[in-house]
Amino acid sequence: MNENTSNRKTLSMTLLGVGTILLIAALYMDFSKNYIRLGSFELRGAFLVLGALCVLAGIYFIPTILHHRAIINCIFLFPLLFTFAVTVIIPMFVGFFYSFTDWNGVTFTKMVGFENYAAMFKEPAFIWSLLLTVLFVIVNMILVNLVAFLLALLCTTKLKGVGFFRAAYFLPNLIGGIVLGYIWQFIFSNVLTKILNSPHSALATTKTAFIAIIVVYVWQYAGYIMLIYINGLATVPKDVLEAAQIDGASDIATLFKIKIPMIAATFTICTFLTLTSAFKQFDVNLALTNGGGTVRGFMGKRLSNGTQMIALNIYNTAFARDQYGYAQAKAILFFIILACVSLLQVRISNKREVEM
Repeated sequence: MNENTSNRKTLSMTLLGVGTILLIAALYMDFSKNYIRLGSFELRGAFLVLGALCVLAGIYFIPTILHHRAIINCIFLFPLLFTFAVTVIIPMFVGFFYSFTDWNGVTFTKMVGFENYAAMFKEPAFIWSLLLTVLFVIVNMILVNLVAFLLALLCTTKLKGVGFFRAAYFLPNLIGGIVLGYIWQFIFSNVLTKILNSPHSALATTKTAFIAIIVVYVWQYAGYIMLIYINGLATVPKDVLEAAQIDGASDIATLFKIKIPMIAATFTICTFLTLTSAFKQFDVNLALTNGGGTVRGFMGKRLSNGTQMIALNIYNTAFARDQYGYAQAKAILFFIILACVSLLQVRISNKREVEM
């Protein structure tokens, strides 16, 4: 028994050691760009996968008093966890590192410290994009949830054809943001100008273009949020509604005194989804206006990115200006803001749920 345990321990330590060495070698090749090749085959990916498998096997063979099924469950979860780590966790830390460099998308020559972070607060275009995004989020959180909730109330009545209206209201959400942006660009520039007999498109000025983006976003996203509200309204007990009707409560009183308090959790979910989606708005912004628009006198500068929100600003910094390290610093700040605002919103909403 002791010999078997000793053998398992030796095998486990060997596998863990080999796996760790392979993972470190793969990461070193990625950072140093010195790739080991076997003919035309690059070994970086093979080292990464084999290293992960060796570490997993090493964990499996560790002598333990825990139930073996717990280890087996971890093995079955490994593909999902590994994929999440490779596509989200590791890139996030690598991106955090690159934000302190002069990375150009291929390599970096030096560490610049906090210069990227300091530079963004001195850039009027970025500050404008940040403020515009905050305004966009506030307006859309109100409008999307208001329109979606009203549509949900309409679609939970006993009117004929309710199923058709549910599908019709949700349909815009199925259209991709890029396609949707170009469709509405045609509508604003060619259709509405003829209907209103106006020589200028709504996209011609910064203010009206920003309003146009809001209109398109609400039109696209309200149907999706509507379905969540419909599901929430469906959870309200019918006997409670019947009791309120017997007591003579009006429809307005029933709505504000019974339905809304009982679906407080649904409001929390919808406001969170609307908040995060509006903050990350990119595709409609790109296709509809490409961030264009003139702003005069902001921080003493004349800007040409009047409708450019923060996600599009980060994209242009990286791919149009080839300043990937600087763009990564902006993305890190964007992540921190979004995380803090989301956590604050959820905490406030949960507190209101308890009060209601």
